[in-house]
Amino acid sequence: MNTTSPAPPSRPPRAIVLAAGRGERMRPLTDTTPKPLLPVFGRPLIEWHLLALARGGVREVVINTAWLEERFPAVLGDGSRFGLSIRYSHEGRDFGGALETAGGIATVQDWLCADGREAFWVVSGDIWAPDFRFDADTAARFVESGEDARLWVVPNPLYHPRGDFDHAGTRVTYANLALMRPRLCAALPAGRRASLGPLLIDGVAAGRIGLADGVGRWENVGTPAQLAALQGSPSGQTTHDA
Repeated sequence: MNTTSPAPPSRPPRAIVLAAGRGERMRPLTDTTPKPLLPVFGRPLIEWHLLALARGGVREVVINTAWLEERFPAVLGDGSRFGLSIRYSHEGRDFGGALETAGGIATVQDWLCADGREAFWVVSGDIWAPDFRFDADTAARFVESGEDARLWVVPNPLYHPRGDFDHAGTRVTYANLALMRPRLCAALPAGRRASLGPLLIDGVAAGRIGLADGVGRWENVGTPAQLAALQGSPSGQTTHDA
């Protein structure tokens, strides 16, 4: 049996961090601060992802924005202090509002897959997943798999007991961490609102999208109470560990 790891892609995959949402359930905190910029353990939520992406060898990231979008460049700059080059897809300025998940991806997909790249990382800017690794070998194996996407999943949190998918005999929740190919959103025009959920459900049901474990600590920080509870634990442990 061949136990060698696949060679990493010649060009590191790029990534998109989804950060355009209003964060209604997190009000009043999000009335003045975009949810991905709220601090967790002294660091904005989105910075945890940027640092992890850089550790995984990613060098270029696009962040889509809409609500209070001018705050993102002011806080994150060009990404150089994280070891990254960051560009921004200002959906509020360019399209009048957030384009939702699939719409946001489709709008920047040509850039994500430029120069022959076959896959890209997707992560929501408002989750906390400090143990997740954006690993180059994992990306290379995904490209070889032929899947349209690979979604990382976690045990169902209390607020979502029915989960999203069946996996290994149980219901699980999509962790908002994924590798994707351009063909998943290829039919969507740039600049139009579209949700990713239906594409993922159809793809998993058809066997075109794979599911994976291994997220580690994970929290979808949805309300001020959840944010306070998370930071009140000295070790950072949560009840939703994968």
